Amino acid sequence: MFEKNRIITIANQKGGVGKTTTAINLATALAAIGERVLVVDLDPQGNASTGLGIDRRTRKLSSYDLLVGTNSVAEVAVPTAVPNLDIVASTMDLLGFEMEVANSANRVFFLRNALQADDARYSYILVDCPPSFNLLTMNAMAAAHSVLVPLQCEFFALEGLSQLLDTVNQIRGTVNPTLDIQGIVLTMFDSRNNLAQQVVNDVRTHLGEKVYHTLIPRNVRVSEAPSYGKPAILYDLKCAGSQAYLQLASEVIQRERLRKAA
Repeated sequence: MFEKNRIITIANQKGGVGKTTTAINLATALAAIGERVLVVDLDPQGNASTGLGIDRRTRKLSSYDLLVGTNSVAEVAVPTAVPNLDIVASTMDLLGFEMEVANSANRVFFLRNALQADDARYSYILVDCPPSFNLLTMNAMAAAHSVLVPLQCEFFALEGLSQLLDTVNQIRGTVNPTLDIQGIVLTMFDSRNNLAQQVVNDVRTHLGEKVYHTLIPRNVRVSEAPSYGKPAILYDLKCAGSQAYLQLASEVIQRERLRKAA
C-alpha cells in the first residue's frame, strides 16, 4: 500500500453516532496544529460538506467526479474557511455510483486509484463514509491505511461495533490486507448517565488500547455548529466538545508517531 499521505476512513454502519461531526472536527483540529488535511465526503447526504461551509449550489465538481476518474484531487478539492483544510464535497450524484460501476472488476478500487494519483499535498486524508456498508464504504476502506470508528455511548454500542469489526476483517482478508483500526472514539458521552459510563467501561475492557482516552461529550455548541456551516472548533473553541476534539487530534498524531517509530 502506498503511503505518500495517511488515509483514515471514518466509518460506522450505524447512523447518528457522531461520524461526520468527528470527521470535520478532527480534520479542523489536525489542520490547526499545522497538518495539511483533506476531507473526502463520500456520503450522498453531504453533511460534512455543509458542516464545513460548502454551499450545495457551488458544488460544481464532487467526490463522484473523483471516484469515476473524470477529475483529479487537485481539480475537485476546494478550500474551506479553515487554513490548511480542503474538502472534496459530496453531491447526490453519488447515489448512482454503485449502479454505474456494479459490473466493473475494479469497483472497490476507484477511490484508491484516484488518491494514488494525488500529488501528496496532504499529510492526512480523512474519508467520511455513509452510515451503511455499501460500495462507497468499501471503496473508502480499500483506499485507507486505517479506520477510525466513532461509537456512541449507548446500550447497543458493542453490538454495532462487533459488526463493524467483522466488516474490517472481511476487507482485510480480501481487498486491503494492511488495513488496521486507528482507534475507537467514544462519542456523545454524558457523565451524568450511569449507562454511558458502563458502555465506556465495557468497550475499554473488550478493546483495551484501541480505544482513545478522549471522550467526546454531548455538547450543545457542537450540535449547533453545522447549522452555521462551521466546525465546532471555529464556532466555539472553548466549549467542551471543541476541546475534546483537539485532544483527540493529539492522540491521533501520537499514535501515528508510535506507528512510524515501530
